[in-house]
Amino acid sequence: MTKFPANIQIPLATWVDELMDWILAHWGGFFDALGDILLQVLLYIEKFFLVMPWYVVLILVGLVAWRALGRWWHGLVMAALLFVIGTFGYWRLAMMTLGLVTSAVIISLTIGIPAGILMARNNLVEQLLRPFLDAMQTMPSFVYLIPALMLFGLGKVPAVFATIIYAVPPVIRLTNVGIRQVPQTVLEAAESLGSSSRQILFNVQLPLAFPSIMVGVNQTTMMALSMVVVASMIGARGLGLEVLLAINRIEVGRGFEAGLSIVFLAIIIDRITHALAARQRQFTSH
Repeated sequence: MTKFPANIQIPLATWVDELMDWILAHWGGFFDALGDILLQVLLYIEKFFLVMPWYVVLILVGLVAWRALGRWWHGLVMAALLFVIGTFGYWRLAMMTLGLVTSAVIISLTIGIPAGILMARNNLVEQLLRPFLDAMQTMPSFVYLIPALMLFGLGKVPAVFATIIYAVPPVIRLTNVGIRQVPQTVLEAAESLGSSSRQILFNVQLPLAFPSIMVGVNQTTMMALSMVVVASMIGARGLGLEVLLAINRIEVGRGFEAGLSIVFLAIIIDRITHALAARQRQFTSH
């Protein structure tokens, strides 16, 4: 009585395998073409970060942090953290990681913000998408690597694909929440002035929801950065690969340096994007 009946089974694994076989047989060419396009985009973004002189990157990060955080020493601290990564000998790998994360975030925002708007404007779409978003956020990130490998093979493209699946839900959810939290009185006032649905969306709802959307951007970016080690398992180079190699070779110092470099990148990105969101929230509240 303690064992579950062996004759009661749901062959979900078989169904999923058959679905993937069907996708590869009928849509393989499409995913090959999509992979080529994504690879070119990734290479251009990565090249942009790699060709910039290190001191230019430091100055830009310092200026952006100064403007976002409001004090000159904040910018100095952020630039110093990036400088320390360079002293570890990981500057090039850090720029490669930044290129991968930037690519994933850009694609996630391109997908996520329109999806969030659609959810906010249609209750049925929200009800349909919510279970998928729950699954995307709770499913172990390693599971995403399997379909990514089958569709795109090894390399940067499947790494970005898996990162997008893991990172896109926050911006979708927070875009939806931000638009739905716009006061009804504001919408009624805009309608009474003769604004169309499109004008209300772009001139009222999105500006008022922008702080919430920026929090979504922050969370999406941080989740994308947290995937760099997992992504390195399927061919993505960068700081994540250094951590993976350190684990395989039991090199504690190497792993600590690479891990600390990822932490520093996370701090820089988090502080800047969080400050931009807070400033926009303060602006809209006035």
